Amino acid sequence: MTGGAGAWWCTGPSWAGTEPGLGWYRPGRDARRRSALPAGKALAFAVTGERRCLGVRRSARWIACPYAAVIDAGVARDQCADCARLDRSRSVAADTMADDPRTYGVYLAYFGPGLLKVGITAAERGAARLVEQGAITYAWLGHGPLMAARRVEALLGSALDVRDRFGKAEKRAARGALPPVPERVADLAALHAAARGLAGWPEALEPAAFAWTDHTEVYGLERIPAGAGEVAGPASGDEIVGDVVAGVGADLYVRGVVAASGAAETGEANAAEVFVVDVRGLAGWVLRGATGGVTTAVVRAPKGGAAGEEQGSLF
Repeated sequence: MTGGAGAWWCTGPSWAGTEPGLGWYRPGRDARRRSALPAGKALAFAVTGERRCLGVRRSARWIACPYAAVIDAGVARDQCADCARLDRSRSVAADTMADDPRTYGVYLAYFGPGLLKVGITAAERGAARLVEQGAITYAWLGHGPLMAARRVEALLGSALDVRDRFGKAEKRAARGALPPVPERVADLAALHAAARGLAGWPEALEPAAFAWTDHTEVYGLERIPAGAGEVAGPASGDEIVGDVVAGVGADLYVRGVVAASGAAETGEANAAEVFVVDVRGLAGWVLRGATGGVTTAVVRAPKGGAAGEEQGSLF
């Protein structure tokens, strides 16, 4: 396998409470570790070799991909098709785990003006899922068995046209135009009241009184400038160098010098800027120390919001 014996493979975003980070996995020993990425942390890493399927995670253990499959560098999912099928064969998100005895929470999450969603997560995880997906403000709607939670999620979708996911581009674009906290809370409160007033609420789901939580300080939203560039990829050989500015869900905002295309020939100076890295795209790569002092990965202008991007695992 590319990376050599004993290499640590990045597993993507790893939040610990209110601190963003990266997870790591060493195949063959089921060894795991985590690197914290608080604001101000210096980064200097190079993407090396080929991006490989990480296999399937079961009960907090990794089952290595039997094919050591190479996967596309440009997608968020870190599995080959075969491992993805196996993963979904026992998955709440794929509705193939209806016998799950755990208690589930139904939540309402706010990502920006007009971007309110409904979702469910295992109650034992608390608010971890809300932080991981980049929810700006959220409120619990109720708690109960899996199928009752699913029924409420579907009820809000059909009766109130509330979506159950938003794409990365939509979320990023919304962060540049967030209204004050009271307006976010008012939108959540109105949806919460409307949801509770719907006919067909399952008796097995215990409703939760309206109470909100905001993640402005957790994410460091005030440190994110409007129009931050976006790292495309990354691809093998790319280097990302800079200091962490903020972390929002799977997005890591970094301030660093970006190598200007053709700068050596034109005399153009390399410019320092803030850019965002979707660290889900680092999953499956071996990362080494950077050899240069600038970011060589392609940094493009931000995209507009677009529906239909895959959100990934929900639980």
